[in-house]
Amino acid sequence: MVEGLQAAFPTYQDRFPVWSQQSSGMLQFAIWTALETEGLGASLQHYNPLIDEKVKEAWGLPEAWQLVAQMPFGKPTAQPGDKEFKPLGERIKSFG
Repeated sequence: MVEGLQAAFPTYQDRFPVWSQQSSGMLQFAIWTALETEGLGASLQHYNPLIDEKVKEAWGLPEAWQLVAQMPFGKPTAQPGDKEFKPLGERIKSFG
């Protein structure tokens, strides 16, 4: 799909892989939110490239497909633990 868009819009061909990753992230967020709404828990995992070939083989996926992440989900058995984050000023830049 990305290659087709790159061929159709050569001016933006170098941007389509980045936009594809951004679209994937938005979809992951939407799915995670929907699962939470239904009372399910989820996490986002990145085991690739360790499992890429086995996943393609198990589900008969095209060689051109790229595994981005895995999202296991199910009924939560406990609340997640606290996480520590850097202050927002160190993680976000705002330009006005």
